Amino acid sequence: MDQAAVVGSLSAVGYGLAAIGPGIGVGIIFASYIQSTARQPESTGLTRTYMFLGFAVVEALALLGIAFGFVFK
Repeated sequence: MDQAAVVGSLSAVGYGLAAIGPGIGVGIIFASYIQSTARQPESTGLTRTYMFLGFAVVEALALLGIAFGFVFK
């Protein structure tokens, strides 16, 4: 196969690689929330706030990854 015949954008590959980090981060955040709630159920309200705050920050990284894929095209 000729290399000149390969066309496309690496943005999708870059975003796929950039989504690995936030995916792992979200998993760690929710796992920590479940563990803290299981250990101390009365702190659920306080830890839920921190869970959603951490989730939003980590998901912002995923959104930046897709935005930079379009910017540096």
